[in-house]
Amino acid sequence: MTTVETPEEDTSVTVKQPKSTKAKILDVVRWVAILLVVGFAAKTLVTNWGEFWRTLSEVAWESSTLSLLALIAAIMVSTYGWQVMVDDLGKPIGYARGAQICLVGSLGKYVPGSVWAYLLQMELGRKAGLARARIFTGSLIQLGVGVVSALVVSLLAAPAVFSNSPRAMWLFVLIPVGLAMLHPRVLTWGTSLVLRILRRPPLDHRLSWSVVGKVFGSSTAAWALQGVHLWLLANSVGTPGFSGFVLCVGAMAVAMTVGTFAFILPSGVGVREVAQVAVLTASGLTVGQATAFAIASRVMFTVADLITAGAAALSARLVTPRI
Repeated sequence: MTTVETPEEDTSVTVKQPKSTKAKILDVVRWVAILLVVGFAAKTLVTNWGEFWRTLSEVAWESSTLSLLALIAAIMVSTYGWQVMVDDLGKPIGYARGAQICLVGSLGKYVPGSVWAYLLQMELGRKAGLARARIFTGSLIQLGVGVVSALVVSLLAAPAVFSNSPRAMWLFVLIPVGLAMLHPRVLTWGTSLVLRILRRPPLDHRLSWSVVGKVFGSSTAAWALQGVHLWLLANSVGTPGFSGFVLCVGAMAVAMTVGTFAFILPSGVGVREVAQVAVLTASGLTVGQATAFAIASRVMFTVADLITAGAAALSARLVTPRI
């Protein structure tokens, strides 16, 4: 459908050819990469488990369970937006197949340097017969749309997050620019420009309002669900109420987006917690409580990532055994 899709596999061929030595080596490299990123994720769990368990011991199990489920739902919704974007760039791959590539690949963010998540997604996509350029382009567009969505949603937490950093308010000047960039014609041009700079074929069709709207909507819904996750933790020991919920939604949009651009740190470690603590203290929690919940939130994110990635890998294997 687009020029980035020329390497797509012919799914009508059912006879399996013997793997070349190069293909076998690549398979080993992919498995080593997957084990490596899972290991880094496990390290995050082990490092913060003591503080995490002490924090949750003071929270009703209903609240902590619902908080984790909200995170899982957020990840699933965000993955839908990624899959919609990738489907628009070629032959549809479906949610199960797309989730395996997106979620397992996303574990690469736990390795210092967020670029590893995108590289692993491209390699998993290539293993599934999809062009690396297609996976990269889909992830690139979703990232851009997600950042604009986060800027809009982060307005909800602006008073709390930026009360001590007034100079950062200029970031919100980018919102009108970002919204203008979401126009399908402009977004198509911008994506093609980036691809040309990277010496990749540009898009050969214009993105539609429907696709851009679905990606933007899924990103916004994911921020909201992540806000529900944080609010449920805070509400278990305080009374942040509806205003606290609004702040939590905005805070998660700020925290996750800032964490995304903290390239050197694994999964934006440290950066995300600053925004969370600022909002939780503004909601009435003490600094100690807010810090404990921020750490608990990070561990719950890791647990949710591992659960969804494992479930996606298993379901995709059952639905499409060749992956």
